[in-house]
Amino acid sequence: MVAFRLVFAACAVLCQAPPAAGEIGAIAPVASPGEEAFRLSMLEDAIDAAFASGDFVGLGVAVVRRGETRFLRTWGIVEAGGAEPVTPGTVFRVASLSKGFAGTLAGMAMTEGLLSPSDPATKFAPALKLAGGAESALELGHLLSHQTGLPPNAYDNLLEEGTPVADIYPKYKGVKLVCPVGKCYAYQNIAFDIAGAAVSSVYGMPYAAAVEAKLFGPLGMASASIGEEGLVETGNFARPHVRDRLSKREGDFGPWRATPVKKPYYTIPAAGGVNASLLDMTAWLKAQMGAAPAIVPPAVLDLIHTPRTITPSESARVRSVSPRFHATQYGFGWRIYNYAGAPVISHSGTVDGYAAQIAFLPDQEVGVVILSNARSRRFWRILPTFLDLELGMPREDWLEIEAPEAMTAGSK
Repeated sequence: MVAFRLVFAACAVLCQAPPAAGEIGAIAPVASPGEEAFRLSMLEDAIDAAFASGDFVGLGVAVVRRGETRFLRTWGIVEAGGAEPVTPGTVFRVASLSKGFAGTLAGMAMTEGLLSPSDPATKFAPALKLAGGAESALELGHLLSHQTGLPPNAYDNLLEEGTPVADIYPKYKGVKLVCPVGKCYAYQNIAFDIAGAAVSSVYGMPYAAAVEAKLFGPLGMASASIGEEGLVETGNFARPHVRDRLSKREGDFGPWRATPVKKPYYTIPAAGGVNASLLDMTAWLKAQMGAAPAIVPPAVLDLIHTPRTITPSESARVRSVSPRFHATQYGFGWRIYNYAGAPVISHSGTVDGYAAQIAFLPDQEVGVVILSNARSRRFWRILPTFLDLELGMPREDWLEIEAPEAMTAGSK
């Protein structure tokens, strides 16, 4: 490990590749690890090494500090076998990062007095039924914080098979609850989307129009959209990719290959319908960090980022990425982590050949966005690498630069 650190530090100084036009790479490194330029240079070199492993097709990373973009760079291509590069304007599906948009809109409506966390879920989804009539206790705040009582990802399989969402709601009546409503966390997609119906009802417009009018447009997220058509119509979107496992041996995969964009999760837009570029998501990160108070007021951020429930299953998942993650919780569309004692506000997502992650350290006023058109284990290791650098933690080889094997892994 010592040798790795020495080589890595040397590369931070000597192995800089110039960023592509229109991108902001790490500026010339300085001697002190306490300097921002040094940290960004180390981050860039770590990602360069990870990308060289073949674990990615296209990748974009941005770092924001105190409302300013300090790092913006892309790697790779929009489609395997092609030559078109990923740029900061290339659009990706951001999967479950969509929940942060729904949570923010719901929070805006709550601070305006149009919605309340205690609003009955059935007010917005009358067809919803739960075992034993428990739907009568289900509130909007429960939906936004995944406290429905349903087992995790309930009936996502039916959604993926093409069953209309309206037909799934009454089927929950036959599903045994894992706990009473409001008493435990279990991640949902279909049920979470009811929050979109709530937003639509109080703003008097389709959910996609509400997101555009209140978030995308005002924040300057020019290429952001909701739905498959919005992705394709950009003319510059990253194709999703998968690869085949060749054997049970760790890291034994075939080459990445493009796969068709799949529709099911677009049918629940509040849970998984957003498309956005790295530039778009950088603007979104700034807003979540408080840099756009006229659009996303501080009262809204306080409301949606406040922990509502502990999330033991998420603790187990992220600790497999880095044991420095602790005490994971969920707010309204946002996760709250403890990383080596520091609070982190975050969300991750995957869907059909895409992976996305957004996270920031509120006390340090710095955050990161990571977008990819392929899912691999190393993707999830970029965040702890970033956090270690920003927090001055002892360096670990989270990206497995020393170990070439990396397993495909998903996350939501």
